[in-house]
Amino acid sequence: MLPFLSLFWVLAGIVILVVLNLKYKVHNIFSLLIAGIFVAIMVGIPLEKVVTVIQQGIGSIMGHLALIIIFGAIIGKFMTESGASQQIADTVIRHCGTRYLSIGLMFIGVIFGIAMFYEVAFLIAMPLVMNIAVKANIPYMKLVIPTVVGATIGHSLFPPQPGPIALISAFNADIVQVYLYGVVVILPALYCAGILLPKFLPGINRIPLNSVIKPIEEIDSQQLPSFKISILIPLIPAILMILASVVRPLAGEASILTQVCKLLGSAEISMLLATFTAIWFLGVKRGMTADGITQHVSKSISQIANVLFVISAGGILKQVIIDSDVGDSIVQLMSHVPFSPFIIAWLITAVIRILTGQGAVAAITSAGIVAPMIGAFDLNPALMVLAVACGSNTITLMYDGGFLLFKETFGISMKDTFKTWGLLELINSVVGLGMVMLISQFLD
Repeated sequence: MLPFLSLFWVLAGIVILVVLNLKYKVHNIFSLLIAGIFVAIMVGIPLEKVVTVIQQGIGSIMGHLALIIIFGAIIGKFMTESGASQQIADTVIRHCGTRYLSIGLMFIGVIFGIAMFYEVAFLIAMPLVMNIAVKANIPYMKLVIPTVVGATIGHSLFPPQPGPIALISAFNADIVQVYLYGVVVILPALYCAGILLPKFLPGINRIPLNSVIKPIEEIDSQQLPSFKISILIPLIPAILMILASVVRPLAGEASILTQVCKLLGSAEISMLLATFTAIWFLGVKRGMTADGITQHVSKSISQIANVLFVISAGGILKQVIIDSDVGDSIVQLMSHVPFSPFIIAWLITAVIRILTGQGAVAAITSAGIVAPMIGAFDLNPALMVLAVACGSNTITLMYDGGFLLFKETFGISMKDTFKTWGLLELINSVVGLGMVMLISQFLD
């Protein structure tokens, strides 16, 4: 098959996916499956191997991300119910004061975004933000935007969230470099979208509020878990992952210490340890019974079942792309285009995100397309992870889950949603890509 013909069929598959989602309201699982089968057949994968490709696609994602997603949901549940999330918010805001309130809320958003699913982080953080806005007598959207900016970019860029973990695995990237370069990328993006945007956004003080989320009834401060425990639990995976990467070159690949640290620093085991820590300190130590813990765990898993299967179904299209020559087609195209490979990777991911409305699915699908560029153009894998991650965190349309969650939560108009959610996502994404490009210049 001609190299560009396979690329055409992938694009046709994405169009089918969008039409099934938007026009016919087909569930994402079925639309991803149908699109994947269509592309597999059209790019010439033998019919007897189509089912195998589907199994490999789902299995590669489910096997790698299922436990991470489940553990993240459990941690989020225990942090919410115990008041650990409130403790983090109260402590940060108490130390920031009114002047630096936006910075404190961005910090909270990043922590929540790294530790939990974005939707969970949003629904936990927004009642806290509403309380703070009332207490500080500040227009609510001036505080909502910094918090959401932190949550979206923290969720998109940093492990152990599913998108970044899948990209790190696909590109064989160094996780320490992802964290280090990620901090450099995130800081300007946070400043531009979280600090500058609310200052210059016209009419932000007059956006009406018809919120379905009301300020919550806060837990008494005496009954809250300590700040140290509250902040440590969501950071355990990041600490263990970085520790494993630091120990490896110091102790040697074959040493027992390196092997133990690699085990503890794996995404699944580090998340398991964080989950056990959350259950112990936020459940058992606070008097929760075994039945109560089981109910919390079961409820948290049931709430993310749909997300888990949609992300796994996204692996079908990724596997089809890997098994075809689409990646090679992109490399051939890039050799004649005067743009950086990072820009192309970002554009591909952003288009898929806009069309499908799924950030993790966009990152996973794009990984199969852009991975060959890393070797072909001698790119830093960690920077490619961040470029694709920024593309998955871009402006969205009215059928995107994040767009609708933002709009319906505050009961605002479509125009105001584009002006706030749309702009903050676009600024996050573009500034993040710009920083990736800047870092790449220093590494050449």
